[in-house]
Amino acid sequence: MRYPWGDERRFHSYAAYFRRRFGGRVQKLSVDAGFDCPNRDGTAGRGGCTFCDNGAFTPSYCMPTKSVAQQIEEGIAFHRRRYRTSSRYLVYFQSYSNTYAPLERLQLLYGEALAHPDVAGIVVGTRPDCVDERKLDWLAELARDRYVAVEYGIESTSDATLRAVNRGHDYACAVRAVEMTAARGIPVGGHFILGLPGETERMLLDRTAQINALPLTTVKFHQLQVFRGTAMAAEYDADPARFPFWEVDAYIDLAVEILRRLRPTLVVERFASEAPPRYHYGPDWGLLRNERLWAMLDERLAARDTYQGEIFLSLLP
Repeated sequence: MRYPWGDERRFHSYAAYFRRRFGGRVQKLSVDAGFDCPNRDGTAGRGGCTFCDNGAFTPSYCMPTKSVAQQIEEGIAFHRRRYRTSSRYLVYFQSYSNTYAPLERLQLLYGEALAHPDVAGIVVGTRPDCVDERKLDWLAELARDRYVAVEYGIESTSDATLRAVNRGHDYACAVRAVEMTAARGIPVGGHFILGLPGETERMLLDRTAQINALPLTTVKFHQLQVFRGTAMAAEYDADPARFPFWEVDAYIDLAVEILRRLRPTLVVERFASEAPPRYHYGPDWGLLRNERLWAMLDERLAARDTYQGEIFLSLLP
């Protein structure tokens, strides 16, 4: 059976989205352009998000001391060893808040990435409080000729949770940023963490209605991972009962229930994440790789004979 997104998988996958946009596989590769965040430098707060350690997700070739062009070359070499079918790439400005700078600096750095002959476009990871009309207008102009997407770290729809993790903005800020970006025709992504302290499974399932209402193109879900040396690691030591860590099977079940409630037009880029074991603090899933987690999700959806949007579609008038 083929689902509306043109794929036999039971959820709207990033791979299917790329096949429609580019006619084949396109590989994302990360760069670190040396940006900061307003909740780290004192503008919106100090110390950054309590869960944050960018090193846990940053490939080894990503170093802000290297030029964007050098990181792209090294990233292509890295990915060609692992994904031999990729011939075009999206440069993912990943570390910290990649619109937190004057527009002139963004033009220089993004232009350097787009100048590479194998680069099909860029994906800009940032915070909702780090965009404005002028930056988005320029990105929309850029997107007329190249693929340009903006991915916002939203993390939670709960203002209480956002305050607790020292996020430095509220959910209304995220809604405004997503709507401003989508209104300009720019593909927009949202990143959410599942399992932040104080958030129950029922809250996470109910939250899908708010996610569905946003004009998002793509969505990422990550299970909470507590990393050594972070403020959240100290919070875990003080009160581990507040952290709803799931065993793998229970988390797969949670992901299935979220997918059943998620509108079918939303592209699911991730539903879990992995980080090197040396970063982990508290419960973790060991060396379980993302490839195996995706396979487990496919198997669970098939075993339950369900698919993305099943509940969402049943509630439509």
